[in-house]
Amino acid sequence: MSESNTIAASTADQNGAVPGEPVKKDENSRRGNWGNQIEFVLTSVGYAVGLGNVWRFPYLCYRNGGGAFMLPYFIMLVFCGIPLFFLELSFGQFASQGCLGVWKISPMFKGVGYGMMVVSTYIGIYYNVVICIAFYYFFMSMTNLLPWTYCNNPWNTPDCSGVLGSGKQFNATLANATTSLVAGVTEVVNRTKRTSPSEEYWKHYVLNISDGIGTFGEVRLPILGCLAVSWFVVFLCLIRGVKSSGKVVYFTATFPYLVLTILFIRGITLDGAINGIKYYLTPQWQKVLDAKVWGDAASQIFYSLGCAWGGLITMASYNKFHNNCFRDSIIISITNCATSVYAGFVIFSILGFMAHNLNVPVSEVADHGPGLAFVAYPEALTLLPISPLWSMLFFFMLILLGLGTQFCLLETLVTAIVDEIGTDWIIRNKTVVTLSVAIVGFLLGVPLTTQAGIYWLLLMDNYAASFSLVIISCIMCICVMYVYGHKNYFRDVEMMLGFPPPLFFKVCWRFISPVIISCIMIFTVIQYKPITYNNYTFPNWSLGVGFCMAMSSVLCIPIYALYKISRSPGATFRERLKFACRADPKWGPALQEHRTGCYAPLVSEDTVESRPLKEKEELKEELREELKEDETERKDDISLTIQGSNGSTNTHNSPNPSA
Repeated sequence: MSESNTIAASTADQNGAVPGEPVKKDENSRRGNWGNQIEFVLTSVGYAVGLGNVWRFPYLCYRNGGGAFMLPYFIMLVFCGIPLFFLELSFGQFASQGCLGVWKISPMFKGVGYGMMVVSTYIGIYYNVVICIAFYYFFMSMTNLLPWTYCNNPWNTPDCSGVLGSGKQFNATLANATTSLVAGVTEVVNRTKRTSPSEEYWKHYVLNISDGIGTFGEVRLPILGCLAVSWFVVFLCLIRGVKSSGKVVYFTATFPYLVLTILFIRGITLDGAINGIKYYLTPQWQKVLDAKVWGDAASQIFYSLGCAWGGLITMASYNKFHNNCFRDSIIISITNCATSVYAGFVIFSILGFMAHNLNVPVSEVADHGPGLAFVAYPEALTLLPISPLWSMLFFFMLILLGLGTQFCLLETLVTAIVDEIGTDWIIRNKTVVTLSVAIVGFLLGVPLTTQAGIYWLLLMDNYAASFSLVIISCIMCICVMYVYGHKNYFRDVEMMLGFPPPLFFKVCWRFISPVIISCIMIFTVIQYKPITYNNYTFPNWSLGVGFCMAMSSVLCIPIYALYKISRSPGATFRERLKFACRADPKWGPALQEHRTGCYAPLVSEDTVESRPLKEKEELKEELREELKEDETERKDDISLTIQGSNGSTNTHNSPNPSA
């Protein structure tokens, strides 16, 4: 890197603008940029902090040793989570391209980008169904009495036993409510089998669940309507791409923290809350020696940060070139993990209160996934005064957490399509692409609103975006570090940020993170169990469908690699392979003003003549200096490479792909 280049990069300010450059609304006028860096950080936080932070992490924590689980969790964050997050952010920001365009770094591996698109498609389909169910519960909470409070509804069975009794004795007085509560608890204790009204409301009314995954039954029209509302909201927020979503995240990424805080304050003031929190945090240090605990910690870090979905690369591609994505990666990763820990206090304080009222251990009311969000927690909320208010707040928080992730999933697909086609028409009509993707996503989500929808949702959640993500991430690390070359990539990052990646991150990228990812892969295979839902065991044919979904994203990688090799020039397979791995001449910064050093275009008399007068004279002077230096070097027999004051070199087009 030349001296002028180093100075320009090192003086990049905090919001991505470079001092001395003219102030522009957008650095990249063709693709657009974030309005400011706060928008990028909030969008990335909203992307990383999703439903899993609320309904999965607290459950994993108490199941794997409480407070002792925090040790492997934060170790995995430091050695795997933050380095991979930084790798993907720097990858997308350097090239200013989505998950397909960045693979000019090594065209043979473009299948990794297609795999990311397939994964984002699967997740986007079922994730919005979960959001639409949260919308439904939110709307149904707009009442004086939550419909899952009592067992006197048409959908209830004889096994139903509510915490607040049957509901026949209910009236608005506090005395009768207290009497009903005592009667309900007595009834629960005396029963050998209990089905909560919230569980029956979920199964028999909201889902009207069928006997199995192959029995679709009817479409649940209320859920279908909420799905349409959910996709419409996502489309409206992305109607102008990052320009509109960047404004929306000021609310969607921050308001959940306000709701979490309100629920936390309410939760810790309840009887039995301290027991729930103790159950959540009490360390069982012997479990630290259990390999499964470390596997769960690594998996949770990997999946909760959204690595290998393509979203991080896409969001970073709209940054200004000199933005400090190293700082952003640390802020976002730590915020994500801190949110998970904080959400655990919110969840278990309420569950502790519920266990106290039922006179049962916390473990009997603790749950995760949809069971926590739509059964256990809603039932606990019925015990609170003004329960509809708390229910509305809780489900509104789930909606916002889900939308933050869904924005990025849809933008990932839209950006990949627009960047790949790249015509002026498609860029001008990006809104049409966004609408088209949203409509297709809605139509593909319709089967998940049928009576068998919950089975398909769980199948997609367990297979479509689990094992395949690990493979995609591992291949991405290998490609960048060993095919393109770690020295080349470190040079690129230094050119962009003004400083090289810290030594710790260099070691993690090359050795530690790939090893951890490989261990997660092995752990996932060893720990594999066929999926079940309550007492329902999924049939073998459905598991086959699940494996096909999982492999569909992974198979994109070898299929495209073989295609690229077959289309590459060369007399032998080795020559074709070498050419397919070599970086594309267009690889590098997207804007000409940033293509310096080894990416700078060669200067010739022909190109000089087409420049403005002032710039023409400067380029001619540089050309004369280069020719003079070249003559000196030839005389001294030192080098045949021409390198001028602008840092250009005649070997710039194809960085050495070797490590």
